[in-house]
Amino acid sequence: MKYKGLVLAFLLCIGVSCTKEESADPQYTVNENAVQVEAALLDEVNSHRVALGFNALDFSPVAYEYANAHNDYMIATGNLNHDNFSSRASNIAAEANAEYVSENVAKDYPSAQAAFQGWLESPNHRKTMEGDFTHTAVSVKQDSQGNYYYTQLFYR
Repeated sequence: MKYKGLVLAFLLCIGVSCTKEESADPQYTVNENAVQVEAALLDEVNSHRVALGFNALDFSPVAYEYANAHNDYMIATGNLNHDNFSSRASNIAAEANAEYVSENVAKDYPSAQAAFQGWLESPNHRKTMEGDFTHTAVSVKQDSQGNYYYTQLFYR
């Protein structure tokens, strides 16, 4: 009986996570395409890491929460930035028992492949993607003009 409740809760979570999320904030929306871009970008980063002999990164719900919040902030300000990173890193460290946190941000790339390629061509972003991390999450959101914002957080 205990497992039946867990299965029901799991199915409910899947059903909720697969629906289109409408935002109360008119500045941005989370749409199905953005969710697909998130998954594709996470796959790109992990495939790259594995091809180089590094570990694939596990998805972190904690990092995802903070990546989403940072995208909301960047959309609200209209700027690509790392504002308040130390606060995000401290919160992730406390909640996930992380010892080191880093992030990559991007804006206006039309696809996961384009964002990945942009990060790959930047020495600092590439170093982060190839760093000694165990967990990650990437958030992709669009503003009201359809511009994509990307935040990927990494930690170990």
